[in-house]
Amino acid sequence: MSRSESDLRDLFAAADAPAAPIDTARVIARARRRRLPRQIGAGALGAFAIASIAVIGVPLLQTGSGPAVTTMESAPDSGGASDSLLVEIKRAPADRLNLCTSPVAEFVPSASGLVLDVEFPATAPVGTAPIQGVVHLTNTSAETVSGSTASSPAVALSQNGIVLWHSNGPVDLSATRVDLAPGESLEYSAFFVPVSCGVEDDSAEAFRSDLPAVPAGLYEISAAIDFVPDAAPADGTGSGLDLVTSERATIELQ
Repeated sequence: MSRSESDLRDLFAAADAPAAPIDTARVIARARRRRLPRQIGAGALGAFAIASIAVIGVPLLQTGSGPAVTTMESAPDSGGASDSLLVEIKRAPADRLNLCTSPVAEFVPSASGLVLDVEFPATAPVGTAPIQGVVHLTNTSAETVSGSTASSPAVALSQNGIVLWHSNGPVDLSATRVDLAPGESLEYSAFFVPVSCGVEDDSAEAFRSDLPAVPAGLYEISAAIDFVPDAAPADGTGSGLDLVTSERATIELQ
């Protein structure tokens, strides 16, 4: 059926009429409701990934792979095996403990009685050349401690409590055997580079090759490493994966 001229005028008039006002609050609320399942899904995947690292990381380190995350200070009281899984989720591995421009991690006594000590020259030249040193792992407990660690500790250079540089780059996936009687120690080769890194360096696969040298002055060096005991705790509370750290040592760059 053909439209009359009057019908066409009515249609054009309707098209020219102003649109009804948009209820922005309602639109935003609906958008948030649609986004919420995606956000929950992403969060669940992230938590699952962390939990997977916690569970898989210990045997990987014992067979020559990298360290993993460990315990949470307060896990939900869900009971059963899920408790020991949640207890595994606490921190980043030792080589991600100190990141560029972040506060340097404080010394925390290890559950196993192991302690790291850093030994570097008292003075070193300003520049971009690596500075060599050693890190000692000592058993300060009254019992023999047996297990394994990564092949070398993660070293951090800091000043005024802020990380300027930390160990980075390809990870050596081999493990170092630890079997120390009370008072015994073993030694790792270590180094640091007296340069300043940024947040973007931790986001990349490798640090920039042209990082600026830090100026002359007093700085501090510290180290951290993950220790995996041969036997998990007898009470079944987690894997026993332990973080071992050092006090900060002072070095003067001239």
